[in-house]
Amino acid sequence: MKKKKRKRKFLKTFLILLFLVLLVLSAVKKMRQTEKIQDLLQGLLGMEPQEVQQLRKQEISGGEPGKVEYYFSLLDEEEQRAYRQMEAGIKKKEKEFYLTIGDNESVDRVYHAVLKDHPEFFWMHNRNQVIKTTYGEGDYCMFSPSYSYTETETQQILQAMSQACQQLDALIPQGADDYVKAQMAYTYLIDTASYQESEDDQSIAGVFWKKQAVCAGYAGAAQYLLDHLGVYCIYVDGDTKNSDQGHAWNIIKLEGEYYYLDATNGDQPEFLEGDAVQLAEHKTTIYDYLCPFPDEYEQTYTPSAEFKVPACTATAKNFYVLNQGCFDSYDWQSVYDYCKMRLDNGAAVVRFKFSTQKGYEQAYQDLIANKKIQQIALYYIYLQGVEQVEYHYGVLENMKTMYFMF
Repeated sequence: MKKKKRKRKFLKTFLILLFLVLLVLSAVKKMRQTEKIQDLLQGLLGMEPQEVQQLRKQEISGGEPGKVEYYFSLLDEEEQRAYRQMEAGIKKKEKEFYLTIGDNESVDRVYHAVLKDHPEFFWMHNRNQVIKTTYGEGDYCMFSPSYSYTETETQQILQAMSQACQQLDALIPQGADDYVKAQMAYTYLIDTASYQESEDDQSIAGVFWKKQAVCAGYAGAAQYLLDHLGVYCIYVDGDTKNSDQGHAWNIIKLEGEYYYLDATNGDQPEFLEGDAVQLAEHKTTIYDYLCPFPDEYEQTYTPSAEFKVPACTATAKNFYVLNQGCFDSYDWQSVYDYCKMRLDNGAAVVRFKFSTQKGYEQAYQDLIANKKIQQIALYYIYLQGVEQVEYHYGVLENMKTMYFMF
């Protein structure tokens, strides 16, 4: 009988504790509901919720050490405060959160700045819509993003991103400078991904996970990889001349000078005009868009007016300049000697450019129209000890570049 009494007493105690727990949980729930109701009422009455008031008092924190946040630096103080609020909310994948700004122009500006500075937020980069509810006279808002991927997919993409960094690290020679790192990242992207529209083509998930993307994915992936390597790089979007299509690319900084980098165009050998484009099995990396001459690049692409981007004026790190393959004028002997040197070094593709339109036109007339390139083909036959060779050519007229493939 005593045992039963103890059992009843224990059960009674357990029920009392359970009741108290449920009472506390109910009270907490009511408090949260009350807070939401209070926030709603305060919003309707034009009064700021306590959370918004507290957000306004917080200091604007700095970014992660070494992280390039170019667009953050272009915002005013209140926009920078909202940038940190938005960055924190997106990073945690919160369904909704307050921003201490509310007018549409400022919110859009901050949103675009966050996305351009943070390609790693791939779950926000693929045509996602956002909803914002503005309170008062645009003093603050509730920001509601939408996210693209499940938790399982997110982990798969993060793993693919980590693997890409490891693969790239293995390709970087010890003691490499920033140019070599940029070139290796540029080549890695071209070798890894294909230019193709897909559900994930606007973000780095398309490049690292699905291996398919368009310009936004390429530019974000280049930014992510170069940020990993410690090379200054920003994302740029804008317009394409004589087209209703937009474009995205990067600006990098090498030895204090700014250069364009456009891995998207580097991965499209069909841009070549000539019979070389018929070589479907031969994927040629187009190095014309690795630190191209600014005046040539800007004839086709113009950055959007929303943010001012650094001016690119330098040419010293142009791929052809660095490899002694840039000629100011056309001279047959100089071009012939250059081609021989490249073939002697085992090159299967000989490429060079001209810094002037006149030099390019003269070279085109002599080498291609008049078929003088055959003399270079004869040297290749002598060098390889074969009886004949099939060669192809390609040109990028807008970049004043010629390609010969053996």
